[in-house]
Amino acid sequence: MGTLKTEPARSRSDLLASPVAAALGQWPADAPVAVDQVLVAPIDASLADTAEFCAAYGVGLEVSANCVVIAGKRGSEIRYAACVVLATTRADVNGVARRALDVRKASFAPMAEAVELTGMEYGGITPIGLPGDWPILVDARVVAAPYVIVGSGVRHSKIALPGPALGALPGARVVEGLARPAQPTA
Repeated sequence: MGTLKTEPARSRSDLLASPVAAALGQWPADAPVAVDQVLVAPIDASLADTAEFCAAYGVGLEVSANCVVIAGKRGSEIRYAACVVLATTRADVNGVARRALDVRKASFAPMAEAVELTGMEYGGITPIGLPGDWPILVDARVVAAPYVIVGSGVRHSKIALPGPALGALPGARVVEGLARPAQPTA
């Protein structure tokens, strides 16, 4: 986990968005991962974006996961979902994710909309504590990772937890091929 200084997340609600703290407070006792295995670490908020965060804290992209909010229409209904993928990959929004959401076309939800609907800060959105009716699509590579680092709902911290915990969240579905390898930047 690089140079992160972690501690149990439920003891540090000051490092979590309100919906995240509430979800940790209701963590099921029979979950495959104990709530005390969900850790949080403070970070510099200006370094919350994945590439800058990983470089500054010595965290590999292969253990850093991104959570993106997507939206699509089915008739007049707008459907939302979260996609959780490793930072070495990119979500297949208009292929696999679109079909999982059962919409004609899917795209990243507008920033203001994602922030308002989740109660989280942009750049810190996490799958923990999302609206209960949203599907959480988790790439199979994420749940295969022993530990991953994701947002905490705010930009000034990160959560570290076993990858399998993300596949066990309420509303989560593990999806093979949800993500494709990221294209290297020149």
